[in-house]
Amino acid sequence: MLVSTKEIEVRYAETDQMGVVYHANYIIWMELGRTQFVKDLGFNYAALEEQGVLSPVLDIQASYKKPLHYGETATVKTWVEAYDGLRTTYGYKIYNQEGILAVSGSSLHTCVKKDSFRPISLRRKFPDWHEAYENAKK
Repeated sequence: MLVSTKEIEVRYAETDQMGVVYHANYIIWMELGRTQFVKDLGFNYAALEEQGVLSPVLDIQASYKKPLHYGETATVKTWVEAYDGLRTTYGYKIYNQEGILAVSGSSLHTCVKKDSFRPISLRRKFPDWHEAYENAKK
């Protein structure tokens, strides 16, 4: 199973009035982790989009454990929790700089044609991606 790592410096603009990272920013960090995961597999989301394929979020979940603050470094761990050739569930754990779990979560995605939003099978359309995901999943 491949687990990608992405470090993020918490910026002041990502915090709220209480001085902690605003909850929606963790969702953005999950996207950064997912992008790193794809890159670590040797692929590129932008190249997929250039071929007329998008990967929308069907479902997302986040469970907040401990706040992060401005000036800290977050570490996002990302992996494929489940993959069936049509849908991919990514798992995430976001840690603070002491290695304490701050957020855990998951997101469910599918690939669709950009012009029609009809689902496509990675297995058929992109067999190299399919094989890489099969090898990388939990």
